[in-house]
Amino acid sequence: MEYKDYYKTLGIEKTATPEQVKKAYRKLARQYHPDVNP
Repeated sequence: MEYKDYYKTLGIEKTATPEQVKKAYRKLARQYHPDVNP
């Protein structure tokens, strides 16, 4: 299985705080959510 850099996917630094990770994840989750983008 190929390695995936989840920090790069979220667009954050590897030194990001848990709060920054959460914020970045929620931003992308909302952007690609099927109820928001029919």
